[in-house]
Amino acid sequence: MNKLKLRKALEYFLLEDIGDQDITSEAIFPESQTGEGVFIAKEAGILSGLAIIEEAYHLLDPRIEIKLYFNDGDKVAPYETIAEVYGPVRYLLTGERVILNLMQRMSGIATMTSQAVEQLNDSKIHICDTRKTTPGLRMLDKYAVITGGGKNHRNGLFDGVMIKDNHISYCGSITKAVEKVRESIGHMVKIEVETEKVEEVIEAVKAGADVIMFDNRSPEEVKAFAALVPNTIVTEASGGITLENLATYANTGVHYISLGALTHSVNALDISLQVQEGKA
Repeated sequence: MNKLKLRKALEYFLLEDIGDQDITSEAIFPESQTGEGVFIAKEAGILSGLAIIEEAYHLLDPRIEIKLYFNDGDKVAPYETIAEVYGPVRYLLTGERVILNLMQRMSGIATMTSQAVEQLNDSKIHICDTRKTTPGLRMLDKYAVITGGGKNHRNGLFDGVMIKDNHISYCGSITKAVEKVRESIGHMVKIEVETEKVEEVIEAVKAGADVIMFDNRSPEEVKAFAALVPNTIVTEASGGITLENLATYANTGVHYISLGALTHSVNALDISLQVQEGKA
């Protein structure tokens, strides 16, 4: 995760919450009053976003001391201590909600991704995310997928071509769409084509697609479609795939299964901050 981008994002998130000042904490606690805070997991899961504790608190006050007991991607059990922080109480409390909101979400994504990998139980197929992320949080969401054992799809519209059904409808055909894209992009950019029918898969292969996605297909259809694609072309299944039916897509021959639910329907991992008064 890019620390410079993280720091810039956290500046915005903290300012959104604090505004001109944290009127509650600043009214109650003098800057000289210090305390200890303990981040505790309330349920089992996979941790992600621990750097947020350090970066956010150091933006508020560089004097805050932080001790991490886990790394991103580690499993945590209920009531285990994740991290300890020490410093001015007003700043420990001012940063609490933003830090928890982000870390809980990221750990929830990492946990769900790990569950998906386990459910699929096929080392030949990678679980990956989609662009169905919350605006402003894509870097964090996608990093959380990685820490949960998944892979990232394209980061945005800028780093990979994905020719979808609407592109094809407006352009006229898969072949024309691929040709037009090839004329304008550099050799480092891959082209993915979304398909739903056997005829479309065959056309995408002939058109020279680098990646072919099978959209909203059953496990049986995915296996049949994958058999039509040469090994030199990467294949992906997406659409209608959930944790509940994911295992049925094992051994279908695709390279990737993308799940939008990893980032758009995630349950936050329950984490809390408990603060105790320290030396003034």
